[in-house]
Amino acid sequence: MEVSLEERGRRAVLLIGAVAISAILIFSAGRFWIARHLLESGQIPQLERSASLVPGNGEVWDELGRLHQWDLADADLPLAIADFRRAVDVDSLSAHYWMDLAGALEASGDDTSARQAFARAQSVYPKSAEVAFNYGNFLLRHDDPAGGYRELRRAAEGDANFLPLIISRAWRSTEDVDQLLDQALPQNAGAYLQTLDFFRSIHQAEPALAVWGRLIMLGPHFPLRGSFPLMDELIDEDRSSDARRVWREALTAAGLPSADPPNQSLVWNGNFRMDFANGGLDWRWWPVNGALMDFDSEPGPNGSGALRLDFSGGANVGLPVPFQYVPVEPNHTYHFHAYLRTDQITTESGIRFQVNDPNHPNSLNLITDNFIGSHRWSPVDVNFTTGPQTHFLVIRLVRDPSKLFDNRLGGTAWVADVSVVPISGSPGQPAS
Repeated sequence: MEVSLEERGRRAVLLIGAVAISAILIFSAGRFWIARHLLESGQIPQLERSASLVPGNGEVWDELGRLHQWDLADADLPLAIADFRRAVDVDSLSAHYWMDLAGALEASGDDTSARQAFARAQSVYPKSAEVAFNYGNFLLRHDDPAGGYRELRRAAEGDANFLPLIISRAWRSTEDVDQLLDQALPQNAGAYLQTLDFFRSIHQAEPALAVWGRLIMLGPHFPLRGSFPLMDELIDEDRSSDARRVWREALTAAGLPSADPPNQSLVWNGNFRMDFANGGLDWRWWPVNGALMDFDSEPGPNGSGALRLDFSGGANVGLPVPFQYVPVEPNHTYHFHAYLRTDQITTESGIRFQVNDPNHPNSLNLITDNFIGSHRWSPVDVNFTTGPQTHFLVIRLVRDPSKLFDNRLGGTAWVADVSVVPISGSPGQPAS
């Protein structure tokens, strides 16, 4: 078959064109690969080389700006601003680049241009929580709390992950809890519960109570543990009346019974009919090596449920749990009552109760009789008077580690019907 010269020429042209296009593509791909490799180095000389290879890559200029701004050895803020301007010139639709430019402009003292750059970032990405958060902080730094709070609230509504930082920044800018709640935070239970966590972390019960009031006004249903940070702060600050009120409100919000314990007792769940809440004014427990806790299937005295503790005999157990905080009044006399039962408790150090003031240890420290060996259900009764500063007690089941050579604790103990009752005629109590 014969092929004309004209057809051969066309084929040669096509082949040469394909080879040329391939070469261009290979060259371009190689240049982009080298530029990407240089960009990932994180070194200024390599980044400058990358920028020369691909000058239309805004990412390179933005990274160069960051390095020039934050280089600890040789920072160059004007050069960083120039780099950031190149980045937004190349890609004016990147909110990230505009924010970096705004930060550098603010650092240079050009607040007007910085505000304009933040505005451009927001116009590019109006729904960005990150932009709103950074812009809000800028406004707070420059004496515009109303504008700053507005932006922070937009950030919180856009991304709840910003809430802890928003709460902290907004509070520290003015320390005005009403402004924080009215302007900076979404009006929902999640935001308020995180705010309670924050005020617990800085030990501020008064603003925390204001947050709690707003939370309760919402009428939400939330887990009981949501109240624990506030309850712990109220206990630490000896605010017993506030603690009683918050506890009842928290129980109601959690859909749990909130009636006072029977027989005027101040001990919550003293009959062990409910699981431990492990916080607030309920019993608290944590795992103890050599001890297992459970609720016994057999009832205790007076129709009470019973708590059972089994000791394996493999450890010299130091037992500090279960325990409960109990709100009381100063200079009042109370009657402590409980039932104990033991079976083959070993060593000279057995099971007993301790009642003390957690915030003023010298005011009260009561230890009941030591139970060792085996005992049927036995009442433990004692009167005591609180100190002039006592607003809380800790009721605790304890066992001190034994000092004997054969000191491993074995056996079983049961607890039932725990109560603390004010005695009539005590100051502030009606006479009988």
